[in-house]
Amino acid sequence: MFKYYGKYAPYLFLLPAGIVLLIFFFIPFFQTFILSFYDYSSSIYHPSFAGLENYIKLFQSPIFYKVLWNTFLYLFIAVPVLAIFPLFVAILINQKIRGITLYKILIYFPVIVSIVVAAIAFKWLYADQGILNYLVTACGFKAIGWLTDPNWALYSVIWVTIWKGIGYYMIIYLAALMSVPKELYEACDIDGADFLTKHLTVTIPHIMPTIALVTTISAISAMKVFAEIYVMTKGGPLNSSKTIVYYIYERAFENLDLGYASAMAVVLLVIVMIFSLINIFCFEKNKYQI
Repeated sequence: MFKYYGKYAPYLFLLPAGIVLLIFFFIPFFQTFILSFYDYSSSIYHPSFAGLENYIKLFQSPIFYKVLWNTFLYLFIAVPVLAIFPLFVAILINQKIRGITLYKILIYFPVIVSIVVAAIAFKWLYADQGILNYLVTACGFKAIGWLTDPNWALYSVIWVTIWKGIGYYMIIYLAALMSVPKELYEACDIDGADFLTKHLTVTIPHIMPTIALVTTISAISAMKVFAEIYVMTKGGPLNSSKTIVYYIYERAFENLDLGYASAMAVVLLVIVMIFSLINIFCFEKNKYQI
């Protein structure tokens, strides 16, 4: 029946996705943007117009810069590991070895586990009298406050994110490896190329768009991390593991300062968009050259 609509048929196919984006992204975004100009600190039911006061207060707050630094630290540690290590694992898993299906299941298993369950399990492992400290003290070292020491808390949470993400990104890389022509690998074998040279010259150039995708997804996920921090540390100790998304939650739902939290949400959206554009143009810049 679409022949009667002629040139409008493609727009009809795009309409359902457009409606979903309108309801779940554009309307909430504009509502958040409007809320960021109001002051809810005195009354949540009768806010007053504050103009740019929330943004000025935000950029003058030392806590905001602390949580922003924690967020970037989370990003710079987790993203390179999640972009490189799963690729290495995918290349090994893609070889013809016995029990390959079992290896895939074991590596992918953390993805199936709920993040809340995983966070609770790691919180138990990180406890002062937990298994990790038992192993540390058994080796003759002093027990470490994995979640209670400001020098260790953020890194302990980052490891949970990495543990959860390796299997997910490995599957993405495995799908991309199937598209690499086997003839190129055979040509490398004839030329006497070793394992490392083969993948540096053939594999990586062919799956560069997938690497860009993984980097972008992992970067956005790292900047929006919440559940691990909420379950394991509540942003502590001394704000050492508090990231911007958890700080938004804290100001909006614990302090009921919706205007200030909305201003942070707008700033976060701008930061995420900048990082996404950087990833796209760095990895896929040839696609956008006129």
